[in-house]
Amino acid sequence: MTTTISRIKPLTDRVPPRPIADGVRIGHVHLKVADLDRALTFYCDILGFELTQRRGREAAFLSAGGYHHHIALNTWESLGGSPPPPGSTGLYHIAILYPTRALLADALRRVLAAGIELDGASDHGVSEALYLQDPDGNGLELYWDRPKDEWPTAPDGSLAMFSRRLDVHGLLLEAEVSDERIEGAGKVTRDL
Repeated sequence: MTTTISRIKPLTDRVPPRPIADGVRIGHVHLKVADLDRALTFYCDILGFELTQRRGREAAFLSAGGYHHHIALNTWESLGGSPPPPGSTGLYHIAILYPTRALLADALRRVLAAGIELDGASDHGVSEALYLQDPDGNGLELYWDRPKDEWPTAPDGSLAMFSRRLDVHGLLLEAEVSDERIEGAGKVTRDL
């Protein structure tokens, strides 16, 4: 069932005494990396982010569309380091929102052309998402949101997201590229 949604109805088990303002959003992510140049190759040359500032060999700031930065990379505490071991706490992934399905398809084409394997690909009802890791083992979600009036809702008006296998072949057709190199795209990633 599809219902027009003006604002998602929050669940009642965690109602803040004073909710955060509607205009607040996540502005950027700052990642610790082992090798700044390797990280720049991935984020700029493969994903297409623009370098807006660099501080020597220790830090770099990247943007999509001319913002001061959406992603910052640094080696201040991590030069030559290793990713955290499985089973430890920390960042699960950062999510990079593409404005259209066609641009997400283009991102998939770029990733596959670079020989990067997907960890998974999911349809969440509200979005379609691709999951992979950067060279430092940081999880990435590349996704696009469906129009809000297409988001699945429960009878009470709350959001009814799900995780189903994404038709990656269909997504690739949107980018008009070959899908011969899809590895791991049959897995469903459960990040909800």
